[in-house]
This record gives sequence, structure tokens and C-alpha cells, in this order.
Amino acid sequence: MSRFDGRTILIVGGAQGMGRACAERFGAEGANLALFDIEADTLTGTSTELEARGFPVEAITGDVSRASDVEVAVTRTVERFGGIDVLVHTAAIVELRPLLEFPEDLWRRIVDVNLTGVFLTTRRAGQEMARRGGGAIVGFASTNAFFAEELNVPYSATKGGIVMFVRNAALDLARHRIRINAVDPGIIHTRLSAALIEDPVAGPEYLKRIPAGRYGTPE
Repeated sequence: MSRFDGRTILIVGGAQGMGRACAERFGAEGANLALFDIEADTLTGTSTELEARGFPVEAITGDVSRASDVEVAVTRTVERFGGIDVLVHTAAIVELRPLLEFPEDLWRRIVDVNLTGVFLTTRRAGQEMARRGGGAIVGFASTNAFFAEELNVPYSATKGGIVMFVRNAALDLARHRIRINAVDPGIIHTRLSAALIEDPVAGPEYLKRIPAGRYGTPE
């Protein structure tokens, strides 16, 4: 018997990168998978590949920054699988620009996806978990929550916000038997970081900061 047989995992940003890697691992452990992502074509491809491996998958396209889309994601997950046992939030966006030149609309979009999305999904999935007697939530923050980086104010601010959100939410959710934790990856080779990692100058230079001498992978 696998550890997650019969359990249902809702993965926000599950179509690619670390979200997809989580889906593959949970699927291999017997879980039901609900993948929520804004990129419809990527989501279709990922869900098709996972279903071909025998994993039960519900693919839900939507924008995590919209409460109505989050409601749809939770409702469809519950209708398909009967509940939600684990929420994993990996969705994030980044834009590297000098602070004094950063557009307000782009700032708001990054905050909406990276931080407000965590609030919306935690609140709605948490309501469902509380109704069923408990669950577990994992939010993906970043080492950027703790270390300053040039040209990256909005992203780092949202990741620091996730860390404090999780600490406070843990106090509210404990009475409902819901655990919530944040993980703080360093730089992982995904599409989000590819521009830096694959840059012939910046990539090797950044790598000098990493004691292991390699970039992380989603797996």
C-alpha cells in the first residue's frame, strides 16, 4: 500500500516545473491528482501524460488570483474525488526590473498571483478540509524570502509574505487539524528561472554562490 492511496492532492501550478514534479511523485504514491493551472495547453499535455501512467487526474484551468476560479478548482476536485486531503501551492511569476522603473500593474499582478493566490487557495481548500476533519497545506516560498537580490523586489516581497502568512495561518488552522508549512527552495531549473540559468554569463556567475556547484531540478 502506498502512502497516499485514496488521498486527493490539489496542486496549484501543477502543469509544469515543481508543481508537475509534485504531481508525478504524489501520483506514484497512489494519490488522486487535481491540477490547477492557468496555461490550458500545458495543463492538457501534462494531465494526458499523467493519465497515461495510470494516475487519476482532474485538470482545471484557471487564474489563482481570482476567487471565482479558485472556487471552481475546489468544487471540481471535491465533486470528482470526494474531498481534498492536501493542498500544494507552487504557482508563481517573476519579472526582473529596477524598482524605480517597475510598473504598478505588473507589481500588482505578481502580488496577486504569488501571495493573494496562496491566501485564496488556503482559505477555500482549508474550509473543505475543516469540514472533513483536517488536512495538510504546503506553500512554496523561496530562499528569496530571506536574502535580498537586485532587480527582484516584488518577487522577494511576495515570498517573504508567504513565510509570514504560513506562520500566522498555522495558528488559525491548528484547531481544525490542518497543518500548513512553507518550503523555501533555492534556484531550481524551471521555465521561471531559465533566462538566468541558461544565460552564458549570468548563469555560471550565479552558480558560484551555490556550494553544491549545481542548480536544483524540480525532481
